[in-house]
Amino acid sequence: MSSDFLPFIEQTAREAGALLLRHFKARVKIEYKGDVDLVTVADRESETLIVGRIRERYPKHDILGEEGTRSETGADYKWYIDPLDGTTNFAHGFPVFCVSIALEHKRQRIAGVLYDPTRDELFAAAKGSGATLNGARISVSKTAKLSEALVATGFPSHKRHKNPNIHFYHQITLRTHGVRRAGSAALDLANVASGRVDGFWEFNLNPWDTAAGVLLVEEAGGRVTDFNGGAFDISSREVCASNAELHPALLAEFRAIFEGRVEGVPDAVEYAAARKAPK
Repeated sequence: MSSDFLPFIEQTAREAGALLLRHFKARVKIEYKGDVDLVTVADRESETLIVGRIRERYPKHDILGEEGTRSETGADYKWYIDPLDGTTNFAHGFPVFCVSIALEHKRQRIAGVLYDPTRDELFAAAKGSGATLNGARISVSKTAKLSEALVATGFPSHKRHKNPNIHFYHQITLRTHGVRRAGSAALDLANVASGRVDGFWEFNLNPWDTAAGVLLVEEAGGRVTDFNGGAFDISSREVCASNAELHPALLAEFRAIFEGRVEGVPDAVEYAAARKAPK
């Protein structure tokens, strides 16, 4: 059964989270993979720990990890590992990051765990068995109106000039109770699953960013699609997650934005002139 894997995944995530927390308190050295895409020794050590545990227990399984682990033999089972989701937060001392581990069987996600070590919160889900937070059942919110919804999004750490999300951020901000940008897509998905936020969207995410979180949302009663409302695919790089009630409204806003039906952003020059004008 899918749930049979959870004790192992939970224990491994907690071990990796404890490792991250030690490095976090010590403020580890930052390295850069690109212009602004960074990595720390904590990312690498966490992935080494997780991969080691998996290979000891399940040596024939495939693994895809953010920091370079690649095992693609065509095995029925495949692991998706983000050893530190929220690296930029972590490196700057901002306590919003987690470990994300998910397991797929014949291209179906069957188990996933997120562990936030700063809050000691462990989110877990198994296909067909629901989702939990520290062992207690969780479910998505019941918010039915977009105007009353709190939603979340994220922005890339590099090539931001090629990402259109600022337009989505502006438009969705105008039509909701607010938009939050915390810096960890995995935790954003967990927050949808637990009802802390009502929806989440983001561009250009990788499989290790979403594999565990998407399963959490689905098992908590939510809905996850691409931006057209099509079935979520692990390689699609588009994620729209919600409590299901709000999904049609979110997708309608996305269609309007893609078609150019948007409200203008206030002009900064005009605002500056008004600031200087006599009262």
